Amino acid sequence: MMTLSGKVCLVTGASRGIGRGIAVQLGEAGATVYVTARTLQRDPDMPWKGSLEETIEEIQARGGKGIAVQVDHNNENDVNLLFERIRREQNGQLDLLVNNVFSAVKVIIQNMGSPFWEQPFSYWDDVYHVGVRNHYLCSIYAARMMVPRKQGLIINVSSAAGLFYTYSVVYGICQEACDRMALDCAHELKKHEVSYLSLWPGYVRTETMIQTFANKEYPADLPHSHKLESNILHGETPEYIGKCIVYLLRDRAILKRSGRVLFTADLGDDFGFTDIDGKRPWSPRSVKYLAHNYLGIPKWIADWIPNFCKVPGWVFYLMRKKF
Repeated sequence: MMTLSGKVCLVTGASRGIGRGIAVQLGEAGATVYVTARTLQRDPDMPWKGSLEETIEEIQARGGKGIAVQVDHNNENDVNLLFERIRREQNGQLDLLVNNVFSAVKVIIQNMGSPFWEQPFSYWDDVYHVGVRNHYLCSIYAARMMVPRKQGLIINVSSAAGLFYTYSVVYGICQEACDRMALDCAHELKKHEVSYLSLWPGYVRTETMIQTFANKEYPADLPHSHKLESNILHGETPEYIGKCIVYLLRDRAILKRSGRVLFTADLGDDFGFTDIDGKRPWSPRSVKYLAHNYLGIPKWIADWIPNFCKVPGWVFYLMRKKF
């Protein structure tokens, strides 16, 4: 039995999707989990929207302890009060911060396919303020609690959009900023034995993405929409990344991973676990993933390619052709 008993964790943006998946896995493993979002109570008219109330109920149903804090992560005072509360209630202890909150999913989907010069100026603020600036702010507050105790882990939930063009210019800039934040913060935190890394999930079956494709809530001329929909519907569950984080928090050699970008599917292979549905998600580094998505090989054929057949991580960086 895995146990995180005695650990204090904070997961931002946990009313639904990836954030909720992370929070319930941490709670199930025995941690005390603070969860934040703007939506505190469920809305019967929009059950897909999610709420902190429902996340806490799920954590408790699995035997964990969850604490909901309503926070607008676009508001610095809200963020400051959040960390002051954790400091006060937990005697200065914070073992894990997961920077997951993101408020621009709908905006990105609605603008997919349109060039950056035709997108509204507000698009930058919608993606950047909560998805990058807030992560940095939370990291500062978390580091102030972790450094004196000489332990702690900070994780930015990012994506491969920081490496390859995905969805839009602004989205790619912000995802790469999250990855660079992890690298540089880890450099300064390492001597204090605090780890910081960036985590890349694959396609995730979140409530928002399932609803978006079920209701065709995307531009009609969106390129490769059928392939995108297929990848999402056959992708990771929101709890898979939560299982990854549980294992990382228990890893005594976590400092060796600090400052790196990690694929969730690779962690599943490293630690030997599967998703909650029993499946083993494909790593974007795997030959089977590349064969299916870029060579058009049918999924049932690609499934036969062994999981250990992977492209080295450094190849991805060479493919950017920056120099």
